[in-house]
Amino acid sequence: MDRRTFLSGLALACCAGCVSPESELTVGSKNFTEQLILGEILKQYLGSVCHMPVEGRFYLAGTYICQQAILAGRIDTYVEYTGTALAAILKEHYSGDPAAVYQRVRDEYKRRFDLDVMPPLGFNNSFAMVMRGDQARGLGVKDLSQLAPFAPKMQLGVGYEFLERQDGYQGLVKTYDLHFADQPRVMDLGLLYRALQNKSVDIVAGNNTDGLIAALGLVVLEDDKHYFPPYDAVPIVRPAMFEKCLPERAAFGRLAGSISADDMRAMNYAVDGEKKDAGAVARQFLVKRQLLPQQPA
Repeated sequence: MDRRTFLSGLALACCAGCVSPESELTVGSKNFTEQLILGEILKQYLGSVCHMPVEGRFYLAGTYICQQAILAGRIDTYVEYTGTALAAILKEHYSGDPAAVYQRVRDEYKRRFDLDVMPPLGFNNSFAMVMRGDQARGLGVKDLSQLAPFAPKMQLGVGYEFLERQDGYQGLVKTYDLHFADQPRVMDLGLLYRALQNKSVDIVAGNNTDGLIAALGLVVLEDDKHYFPPYDAVPIVRPAMFEKCLPERAAFGRLAGSISADDMRAMNYAVDGEKKDAGAVARQFLVKRQLLPQQPA
């Protein structure tokens, strides 16, 4: 027996007891706290329902990377937001109420990509233009339409995708006639509130369910011209996943509507503000909703 044949046989023998990659499920997430928590919720919940290993591939940068990963079969599911799917992936402009946007996204994802869009999880995570509370109060600014006179002296901070998306920077400044002091300062989403807190920026494009907004005494300016579309959180699924685990389709039905905006803010703060483990926070939520069994004491 030559060396290559011996090594090949050894590798097969070592892997005889391994779980085949095709038998596993893989959950993805984007690269910010809320997505990590949602990824953990799906990972733990689907593992319990399907009784099989579930891998987590988290921090996959942003929307485009997650979309490519699920189309390539590197992940089986992740949580997207309907407004993001509509604008960033489908390249369509917002029209209609949340139900209409969801229906459009569901139909087009199936037609264009053969991906299933499952029922909404229960909360809308819109973009939120966030300022320090003392500064907003000092300027008397509550709505985005009141910001224009002050914008030339303000520095804006954004995540990478916000500059490019149809529902992002260009449309925002046009809608509200905003002219900031300089080009937006682009940074990782996890650094936005730190930059706001240390005054290296004056306003950031955050998210409505960010737990640090209340914890740091920040203020969300009202989108009084309704520029941003609805962003209902929805799991995106490769249909092949249901072949691996038949009960999953019903499982997503039980998960639908189970996470409120307050739930999501509390979980985000538990991780960001209280430095709790995202997996433990996700498990506590699932047990509370009776979607996972209580661990024995």
